[in-house]
Amino acid sequence: MKSICRLFFPPVYVALFAAFAAMPVFSQEADSADAAPQNESRKAFAAKFLGGMAVGFGAHESGHILFDFAFDASPGIDRVSFAGIPFFAITHKSGLPKRQEFTISSAGFQMQNLTSEWLLTSHPDLRRQNAPFKKGWLAWNIVASTAYSFAAFTRAGPYERDTRGMAESLDIPEPWIGAMTLAPAALDTWRYFRPEVRWIRWTSRFVKAGSLVLIFVAN
Repeated sequence: MKSICRLFFPPVYVALFAAFAAMPVFSQEADSADAAPQNESRKAFAAKFLGGMAVGFGAHESGHILFDFAFDASPGIDRVSFAGIPFFAITHKSGLPKRQEFTISSAGFQMQNLTSEWLLTSHPDLRRQNAPFKKGWLAWNIVASTAYSFAAFTRAGPYERDTRGMAESLDIPEPWIGAMTLAPAALDTWRYFRPEVRWIRWTSRFVKAGSLVLIFVAN
């Protein structure tokens, strides 16, 4: 079995479209004191927002690749398909120890959790700031985790999908991985709109820390 880190996998398409579709929600929240000049074009905002999405996507993929090399997992690029739709994927060799498999498969989500935490901790009032790049990055993290969680709930996608690899590494049903992936995305969405609520902030951090602890549970 080759576990894969998708470059062109249906949830990625969904995440990219949904994150971009969410741009108006992020663009209308800035306070007047920190808002963009009235003459700033929407194209400029969209370009920066898309740039943030691209960096978020790149961070997700870099997490997989980093641990592919760290574990000498022979990363490569293969052509695969789902529902007749061809796409390309970064692969790693099969037969890895469960802890290594879980670490590689979950690395993209861990990167999303870590960068979302950095964004929301360093900019707790991000919603009210004119920061399209950071908002695009956060939007990608939230929507990508949501899209992948629903792939896990429905067990949709190629056999090599990350959520299935994570579930098998822990010997648990894949929908549980979907819930684990969805929880920080939901909490961080809540944090974005209600940054003053302390328990949401700490629950989000606790859930993210718990996903890191699972690396040591896989055995």
